Amino acid sequence: MKKKVIPAIIIIALILIIGGIYAGQIAYQHYSYSTERADLNSYFDISGDTDVAIILGNERIEERARLLDGHYYMDFASVQKYLNRRFYYGEADNTLFYTTASKVIMAEIGSSLMTDSTGSSEDLGYVIARTEGEELYVALDYVKKFTNFSYEGFTEPNHMQLTTSWEEEQVATINKNTQLRLRGGVKSEILEDLAKDDTVVVLEVLENWSKVKSADSYIGYVENKRLSDTTTRSPIPVTDYVEEEYTSLNRGHKINLGFHNIGGPAGNDTLSSVVAQAKSLNVVSPTWYKLNSSAGDVTSFASSSYVKTAHDKGLEVWALFDNFTGTGDFSTSEFLSRYSSRQNAISQLMALAAESGVDGINLDFEQINTADGQAYVEFVRELSIACRANNLVYSIDDYVPLHFNDHYDIAEQGVVADYIIIMGYDEHYAGSAEAGSVASLSYVENGLISTTAKADPSKVINAVPFYTRIWHTSGGALSSEAVSMQTAKEYISNHSIQMNWDAEAGQNYGEFTSSDGTLNQIWMEDATSIGQKIDSMRAQNIAGIAAWSLGMETADVWDVIASYIEE
Repeated sequence: MKKKVIPAIIIIALILIIGGIYAGQIAYQHYSYSTERADLNSYFDISGDTDVAIILGNERIEERARLLDGHYYMDFASVQKYLNRRFYYGEADNTLFYTTASKVIMAEIGSSLMTDSTGSSEDLGYVIARTEGEELYVALDYVKKFTNFSYEGFTEPNHMQLTTSWEEEQVATINKNTQLRLRGGVKSEILEDLAKDDTVVVLEVLENWSKVKSADSYIGYVENKRLSDTTTRSPIPVTDYVEEEYTSLNRGHKINLGFHNIGGPAGNDTLSSVVAQAKSLNVVSPTWYKLNSSAGDVTSFASSSYVKTAHDKGLEVWALFDNFTGTGDFSTSEFLSRYSSRQNAISQLMALAAESGVDGINLDFEQINTADGQAYVEFVRELSIACRANNLVYSIDDYVPLHFNDHYDIAEQGVVADYIIIMGYDEHYAGSAEAGSVASLSYVENGLISTTAKADPSKVINAVPFYTRIWHTSGGALSSEAVSMQTAKEYISNHSIQMNWDAEAGQNYGEFTSSDGTLNQIWMEDATSIGQKIDSMRAQNIAGIAAWSLGMETADVWDVIASYIEE
């Protein structure tokens, strides 16, 4: 009997031993640390020898850099998006531009030579900007000449740490040699080894693991037990580049500007008559200068005697320069696209301004295509240099900010110009699909709120209309005509139109139906509606008021405006 029991016990013992070994193997496999390493090229999504992944701050972004001839480059769009919006790529000139408060800096694509508008030049010893396929790339070392940021490149595989802001961050010390893993968990693949006393940036703390960034910008996970001395540090900002100051000719008092619409030289003789009833007017802007060719030629109705008359009346003259009343056959797009044409126009403007003795230039470029937006803004910058150098007040006319005109870049205008004049009218215009107010109160209010969110209110002027539209709807067809305040007043009287206050529009509204069935409508612009707009202007604490155009107003409007200017 004993002989039978002993083998059975041995068998049971062997089963237990084997089971224990197996269970141990299972436990070991479950709890042991994987030694498998991640494919780092796949981790960084590397596509070639020159491809460089970018870690911006503590996050890998989808945009890529390039490592070319030992220098790091970013594509132009990314440079503008992440580093500096002031660079401009002039494709027609095959040149990269950067404009400061006093000069234009240029680098021909494919060249190492940097030149500027003062005649200086410097060979940087590397290609500043180059095209790869259809993409323009800019050397980061060049961008750093005008921008405060830092970058550090790593190889095997290629990736880059890019730092543009320096907020406080949480860091910890590795207390024992360990591994940075792709995901939290001992079975996750290893990204790299971390040594005792290494410092990591702590991005997110989980139950047993933390998401961290290593010194060479790998982002992964490490066990919490391997982290010690967690603390907060403030990185030292990069301040290598000191941007040149854009000085401003702010007049220090409320601006009351009247646009003087002049159709030819004879119009200069009407100055005294159109300002005869004006009160507290301190600036007049005659429509004198016209872009007249793609090469930047300017025609002019300017008159030095006009300026003298204005000065004698206590008025400054900010001569208007537009792109839509010239008689030549030209393209605004072509004009904006070339440095030579932009500079030609600027040189002529400065000569004309000096000849007549004006106090400022008012830029009124309209219907700029979105595709020409950056070229237009570059022209705005370049013109600011000349105005500043010649002590001319520089103002720019703009549509009410809406999504369709974002490319006019109100924020940049607010830096380089002295004043931004928002044309707070033409909400409904000749080509509108429906009848409506030329300048409803909400339209003006929203425009001012949007503008002052992007530009200093002390530089913002709101332009009001001294006109309105009379609308006619007949047989489904809509037409209208713009009329002065006085003409509108007479029209209302002649047709015995009952006017009622429209609180939403901030105007009196009236309508009547003609004997032929035509519906006639008018949203009246008058002293009351102008007063409503001025209340909004007060609320935004802006720099003043402008009006289009002198001679179209009724006399009582000036009392309302004067009370605002003189308060």
